[in-house]
Amino acid sequence: MAKIIYQRILFVLLVCFGINASAAEVDTVLTHSDIMKKDIKAVVILPNNYSKKVSYPVVYLLHGFSGNYADWITKDAPVQNLADQYHCIIVCPDGAFASWYIDSPVNSYWMYDTYVSKELVSYIDAHFSTIKNRTGRAITGLSMGGHGALSMAIRHQEVYGAVGSMSGAVDLKPFAKDFAINQILGEYKDNPKSWADHSVVGMVDQLKPGVLKIIFDCGADDFFIGVNNALHEQLLKAKIAHDYTVRPGAHTWEYWSNSMNYQMLFFSRFFDKLN
Repeated sequence: MAKIIYQRILFVLLVCFGINASAAEVDTVLTHSDIMKKDIKAVVILPNNYSKKVSYPVVYLLHGFSGNYADWITKDAPVQNLADQYHCIIVCPDGAFASWYIDSPVNSYWMYDTYVSKELVSYIDAHFSTIKNRTGRAITGLSMGGHGALSMAIRHQEVYGAVGSMSGAVDLKPFAKDFAINQILGEYKDNPKSWADHSVVGMVDQLKPGVLKIIFDCGADDFFIGVNNALHEQLLKAKIAHDYTVRPGAHTWEYWSNSMNYQMLFFSRFFDKLN
């Protein structure tokens, strides 16, 4: 009798508080990069009640400098709940300690633009039930990953339909002596043009109005706030529509965990409108 009463109480709690007995499925997959000739792990988060009969949009979520593919599920971030809430697949690639998600012009070992935007996207589309075109793909990330998301989306506008950045290092030039960027681009003094061309602020002229849906933000106390404000002004001048927000906060997981809620809502509206 006590067991029956307990089950009834549990049922009432589930109904009253909207608790879903099933939850997002988190898995780690081993992918292969032909261009870099190595295996690379990624986290794949499937929404609850995932079905192969349904085609899901995918959000590629990038980690920052010194991080790895597991950051977004081991830190205090709401990504599993967001996969459930918006019925999408979230993929967290590994961008190595300091790849900057760039195809390095000086070292062929670092080819993470091609890996994420071509090899990983192809793997995910082949192994999961996805919307297999740009109307069902978005990409975002934090810090180094914010730079990577924007730069890859601009370079591959045929792959991604929406892009975001949280506290992104959107201009690499002011940080030429920091974050191991020189191992990817070489020394700034030797080729300043390459640094300019690989910075997001140097790619704005590649954007056409209305092609990419863009959202980015930065904390008011973040050391990247200056370059983000400058990118915002540059996009305004170029008449490229975008959502830009400055919120209280710094370069912290507390800030990024909150930011993800706004970015996922933005991506969900993009997916719903086109699919």
